[in-house]
Order: sequence, then C-alpha cells, then structure tokens
Amino acid sequence: MAGPTDIPVDLSAALVAAPVPLGHWLVILPVALCIGLGAILLILRNRTEWHAWVAIPGLMLLVLVDIALLCKVASEGAVTMVMGRWLPPFGIAFSVDLLGAAMALTAAIVALAAGIYAIAEIGTSGRRYGFFPFLMLLLAGVSGAFLTGDIFNLYVWFEVLLISSFGLLILGSEREQIDGALKYAVLNLIATTLFLVSVGYLYAVFGTLNMADIAMKARAGGNTAPMMTLAGLFLLAFSMKAAAFPVNFWLPASYHTPRITVSALFAGLLTKVGVYALIRVLVMLLPVERTELGLMITVVAIATMLAGVLGALGSTDIRRLLGYIVISGIGTMLAGVALRGADGLSGAIFYALHSMVLMTALYLLAGQAARLGGSFSLVSLGGLYRRSGWFAGLSLVLFFAASGLPPFSGFWPKVVLVKAALATGAWWLAAAILSAGFLTTIAFGRVFLLAYWRPAVDEGNAAPESIRWQAGVPLIALTILVVGFGVFPERLLQLTQLAAAGLEQPSAYLHSVFPQAGRAQ
Repeated sequence: MAGPTDIPVDLSAALVAAPVPLGHWLVILPVALCIGLGAILLILRNRTEWHAWVAIPGLMLLVLVDIALLCKVASEGAVTMVMGRWLPPFGIAFSVDLLGAAMALTAAIVALAAGIYAIAEIGTSGRRYGFFPFLMLLLAGVSGAFLTGDIFNLYVWFEVLLISSFGLLILGSEREQIDGALKYAVLNLIATTLFLVSVGYLYAVFGTLNMADIAMKARAGGNTAPMMTLAGLFLLAFSMKAAAFPVNFWLPASYHTPRITVSALFAGLLTKVGVYALIRVLVMLLPVERTELGLMITVVAIATMLAGVLGALGSTDIRRLLGYIVISGIGTMLAGVALRGADGLSGAIFYALHSMVLMTALYLLAGQAARLGGSFSLVSLGGLYRRSGWFAGLSLVLFFAASGLPPFSGFWPKVVLVKAALATGAWWLAAAILSAGFLTTIAFGRVFLLAYWRPAVDEGNAAPESIRWQAGVPLIALTILVVGFGVFPERLLQLTQLAAAGLEQPSAYLHSVFPQAGRAQ
C-alpha cells in the first residue's frame, strides 16, 4: 500500500541543495570539452581534412579553460563538484587542488604543441586511422585522472587513456608498431589489473572510494587491516605505469615505434599520470605507509635514475635514448616522493611539470633531426649544425635543460631535491641525483657531437632542408617555457610548494569535499 505523498522530505543530507556556482563548472569542463571534441571529430570521420581545424582551436580553448581553473584554485582553494548533485561520498566527485590543476594545464599545453606538430607529420592515412579523435580521447583520460576525486574513477580514466593510447600506438599498422604495442599493452594491462585489485582492497577496508573520505578515515587511525600490503600494491601498480625500475623495460621497447608526435605525447603525459597517481595515493591517502616505504622508494628511485641514464649512454637510436631519459626522470620524481617533508615533494612536482614540457619538446626535436639528417641513428646522423644553425642552438638549450644545467627549468627542481635530501641526511640520494645529471650531460653531449658537430658523410650532395612552421612553432614555444621557468622560477616554485603543502596537510582539499569535517581537520 502506497504511503502518503504529501509528507515533506528533507533531501539536504543527501543532495546538494544550493545552486552550483558557475565557476565550479570549470572543474569538469576540460573533460567534457575533450569528449565533445572527440565526438565531433568522429562525426566528421569522412572529412578528415577538417580534423586539424577542429582539434587545434579546441586545444587552444582547453588551455584557456585550464588556465582559468588554475587561477580559480590558486585564489579560492580546492574546488569540488559532484555528479548528479549527490553529496559525497555517495556522489562521484571531481575535486581539484593546485597539483591537479597545474598538471591538467601542462598536459593541455603539451597536447596543443603535439597537435600543431601533427598537422605536418600525420597525413591522410593517419587521420583516417583516427589520430585526432584518439588525441582528444587521450587528453580526456589524462585530464580526468588529474581532476577526479574518486579513486575508482581514477582507474576509469586510466582505462580511457590506455584505450586511446593503443589506437595511437598502432597508427599505421606497421610491423614495428604492432610489436611495440604488444609489449606496451601486456605490461600496462597487468598494472591496470593490479590497480583494480588495490582499489577493491581499499574499498573493502574503508567502505568508500572518495579520496577525501579515505584520507580522513586513514588519518583517524584504528584500522587493523594490513595497510602496508595495500600501499605496496599501489606502489607496484603505479611504478609499472610510470616505468620505474625494475618494471621499466616496456617503455624503451615501445616508445620508439609510433609516429614521433605520438611518442612525444606518451613521453610528456602517460608516465606522469602514473607519478601523479602515486603521489596522490601515497602522500594524501596513505601518509603513514608512505613513510614506512620510504627506504624502498629511495632504492627504486636511485635504481630508476641510474638504469635510465646508463641505458641512454648505450643507445644509438635517438628515440630509444630519449625513452631511457624519460625513465631516469621518473627516478628523480620518485626521489621527491621518498623524502619526508614538503620540500622534497615540491621538487618532485616541479620536476614532473618540467619533464612534461621538456620530454615532449625533445621528441619533437628528434623528429626534425631525423628529417634533416635522414635517420634516427647516431651512426648515420651528422652535420645538423651546418644544415640549421638555429635548430642546433635550440637543441643545445633543451639538452642543457634535460641535464639539469642552469639557467634552464631542469636546474631548479634538482636543487630543491638535493637540498631536501641533504637536510634529511640522505646524502646517497643527493649523490645519485647529481650523478644521474652528470651522466645525462655526457649522453646528450655525445648526441650533439655525433649528430650535430660531426660532418655528414654525404654533406656535399645533401639537399638543403628547412624546418616547417608546424614543427618550428611548437618547438620554439616549448623551449621558451623551458627557458622562462629556468630564468624566472619564483612563481612555479611557489606554486609547487603550495601544492606539496596541500598534499601533506590536505585540510583545504577535505573542506572542499566535506565542509564540516574539513573545518575539524
């Protein structure tokens, strides 16, 4: 028998009763924009000549949206928006703090640069295979991972970017691409499975998937579950995603196989999502377990740094060499995670933002070096300095930045990390960071001597090549960022310090999700 329908029901305990402020829509707009643009590109699948003219303005708009979001978070603090107006932890939350907003903006800049470069590199065949729709789907997954406040949805966004990365990796269906995609897929699917198992374990322990709710319950204590096992599973899963030692072998075996634009996107974005997830889970959700795992993370960080740079020294293919440099950089970021305190974490965040821009630029640079010299092999390359002096100078700037030399952006995060390591007595970690930087300098010095300074074998008969504007514009723009953040690092240092402090003491983040509970933290 139905009950009376005129009894008033108070929904304020379950639903957001107040109207959503207009500015809060910025939290989900990056994801919605990427998915919407991807859908439009699919509708235009028979007019592939229009794809770039839709995607590039869309990526420019995404950069503007992410700038607005970062400004909002910097001025007002962390912002949360829940789906369907259901209050957390029941509603799926998008929660963004300084770390998420900064990473999302950097990802959009990187994608815009790669998209402009792709105008010249990705021809009719590549566009018919769906390069630009896959690019927008990839960016939707990356943006969603940086902005979500729900750990299961973090897994979902990992799946979205993984599916799109498969499509980009085999663009062209060449034998080498299929081989690289197989290695990439197997290891990443294993890591994804471990991540899903860890999420299920986490839900069984805390009874919630909302990150802020988990953080509050973890800090409340009194849990008798084997939390170190849970933290170890997350560490292994995200280490595989980030290509940390000893589960890093898939990256140099796959990143050299796709189109250079795709390699640049992967190097700039995918491994950094793994590092971001590791920082978010271990630092904000499981801080006690992060401290206990500090020694293990330190060992992994040192091994990753040295394995990466030694692999670079032994490589003759520029694309493989850059893959190893990506791995070495992941070790540097893990060093900041291993260090206690906000200073080391600030250095790791700074280095992650720097690496996203720099590694994208280096891969695009490698593509133009191969176009000028006719090969990616250091055995065959030569004479690039004579063919394009300004290109050689730009290359030298990026090589110095990758080595951590002043006055470029790679210098400051290493200074912060070395200072934090010495302050905690971890001199061996500081020595590893400095040693990796020295060996990286040797590796890039070798590239410059062989590919740029050494005369080309057929230099007299080589036809002069020019750098296309589609390659020159993104390369110059990314290099300006590398130089700018090196010469004027104060704002970025301040931002990363605030982001690190917000992770270690997440009261503002918790308040944005649970206003009453957040005040009590």
